[in-house]
Parts: sequence; structure tokens; C-alpha cells
Amino acid sequence: MSKKHILTATGIGIVLLFFAAGIYAAVADVVKITADYEHTKGIVEFHHKKHAEEYAKQYPDLYENGCGACHHDENNQPLKDLTPDSQVKKCIECHKKPGEVPKSVKDEWRAKKLKRDEKKKLELEYHAEAIHENCQGCHKDFNKKYKPKKAPISCTQCHPKEK
Repeated sequence: MSKKHILTATGIGIVLLFFAAGIYAAVADVVKITADYEHTKGIVEFHHKKHAEEYAKQYPDLYENGCGACHHDENNQPLKDLTPDSQVKKCIECHKKPGEVPKSVKDEWRAKKLKRDEKKKLELEYHAEAIHENCQGCHKDFNKKYKPKKAPISCTQCHPKEK
């Protein structure tokens, strides 16, 4: 084999390695649900691959929108035609306020007598509130539909105790 063939084969091998690593990263098994702010609870480890593949096959009615069951646009409509290598925004890019709604802000809303849907819209500006709405909402739907199976909905079931 000539030097040219060896260099070409090596180059192709490196490209394939980066390509495979990119696909693996896109469908990572576990994703840490976090953003760049101080968290008050342990960081949730979301089993992305298990949800996207195993659960989607077992419960197709909950995943009728495919990846759009979790990934949505600015109008909360499911994103269509996502593939494992699609680039999606991180939740914090739209739900920009860190953490949960502070108690003082909730007290303000209560004093202003905001309507429920108005409060919900304001809550979803907060990163943790949006994550909770997305995950807990789906888990609650699952629990209603597939009794006695139980998807986690309490803090301690998803947030590990910090060491």
C-alpha cells in the first residue's frame, strides 16, 4: 500500500470517527438537566435514549409527535421531523429566567389577582418551571392512563440528594 493510500485511509478513518462521535453525542443515553445558575436541588439525569427509543415504542400514543413530545417551538407546538442528529435549542435559551419563580414574585402575582393562564405563562419564563411542566405533565398523563404503573412526579424521585 502506498503512502498516499495510507494517508487517505487514515483521513477517512478520522472523519468517520468524528461523525460517529457526533451521532453518539446527539442521542446520548443520559442528559443532565441543568443550566448555568445555582441549583437548589440535585441535578436530574434524564434518560433520553430510553425515553426516545424504548418508551416511545411501548407507549406510542404518548409519543405520537415523536421527539416533539418534549421538544417544542415558541408556541408550545411539537417540533416536526426531528432526527437523532437534529440540533435543538436548550430549554434555557427560551425559558431564560433561572430556577423557579421566587416566593416574592408569586406573592406579587397573588396581590395583583392574576388569572391562572396569565400566571402559567409567566411561570414558563423560568427554566425550572418549564422543565417541571414538561416532565411532570407527561408523567402525570402517563400515570392517569397506565395505572398502576407510576412515572415519577415528586422532587425526590427525580432530583438526587446532593452529596
